[in-house]
Amino acid sequence: MEYQKLREEICQANKDIVSAGLVLLTWGNASGADREAGVMGIKPSGVDYHSLRPKDIVVLSIADGEILAGDLKPSSDTPTHLYLYQQFSKIGGVVHTHSTCATSFAQAQMPLPCYGTTHADHFYGAVPVARSLSKAEIAEDYEHNAGVSIVDTFNEQGLDPQQIPGVLLPGHAPFTWGENLAKAIENSMVLEEAAQIALHSLALCPDLYPLSASLLDKHFLRKHGDTAYYGQEKS
Repeated sequence: MEYQKLREEICQANKDIVSAGLVLLTWGNASGADREAGVMGIKPSGVDYHSLRPKDIVVLSIADGEILAGDLKPSSDTPTHLYLYQQFSKIGGVVHTHSTCATSFAQAQMPLPCYGTTHADHFYGAVPVARSLSKAEIAEDYEHNAGVSIVDTFNEQGLDPQQIPGVLLPGHAPFTWGENLAKAIENSMVLEEAAQIALHSLALCPDLYPLSASLLDKHFLRKHGDTAYYGQEKS
């Protein structure tokens, strides 16, 4: 089987987002990239997760989206994933779900502020809402334009996709990414948990302020960047 290791990893990742409680039915997908080979792989459209097999994973060229391996039609969200790989050169995995709490913020078209250190450990500030698409963008090449809206939002707001590895599509649902597929899944799990905690916190205190900049810096930077000191030193 061509691209066997990549396809096995992506197949398992799609099953993992189901077991993590992030996906119902076929509402979501996970993709992974082999940057050295210049390819990405993604779940086929509408295929049940429980019957998904590695050979079902569709492999495409990152450069131009040409299908290189796989007999099934790729996910309808493939153009979004593809554009993210093209524009965010350091990511190796992308996860899209309709997880309840993060999707609630997306449907409300509200950014997810950083209210506490659970959020700050993984996202260096608010998770943004991507810009809304025009009627023309929706009518023509919708999924590609969704990716364009994400990248435009990060560029316009001066956001680093390595520091804020996720976004909320307005009226739709979240996307997360990471340096690899495992990290992308982790970020999806954290985003959902942070959104759930935020909703509970806002119910208790509707006038809640975001976390202070100093505490945000401490918690994010102790885990990420050149001065990180959390965890064990790598041998």
